[in-house]
Amino acid sequence: MEQRLSLVTLGVGDLARARVFYEQGLGWSATSVVEGQVVFYQMNGMILGLFGRDDLVKDGNFTDTGASFSGITLAYNARSEAEVDAVMALAQKAGAVIRKPAEKVFWGGYSGYFLDLDGHPWEVAHNPFWEITKDGRMVIPQG
Repeated sequence: MEQRLSLVTLGVGDLARARVFYEQGLGWSATSVVEGQVVFYQMNGMILGLFGRDDLVKDGNFTDTGASFSGITLAYNARSEAEVDAVMALAQKAGAVIRKPAEKVFWGGYSGYFLDLDGHPWEVAHNPFWEITKDGRMVIPQG
């Protein structure tokens, strides 16, 4: 089987509000929308989907225990420390809660964390050891 992650879907409490956060707050553009049901954003080789939380619970036959840390974070990798600071500021202005302000970290990079409007944790990081291609793909050096 190929090493592939194709789609990450976030269950959101209010789809319209979440869409405003990602589009107006972070400046993203929706690629595909089924009004009132799902919004998709084409990323660098994968897709991020926003889906109503209650509908996602039904779709996957899940038990919803409420917002809590599930052991998973999403990440936006930036090309510089200044870009990390800019993304963190945009997210906060759009209503995100800063969990850890951006700072130099033990592994040699620079990162911070925020929670989006539904409590999904995002890391914003600059990793000086990895490459970000012109089209935004992350490349881990071999060796």
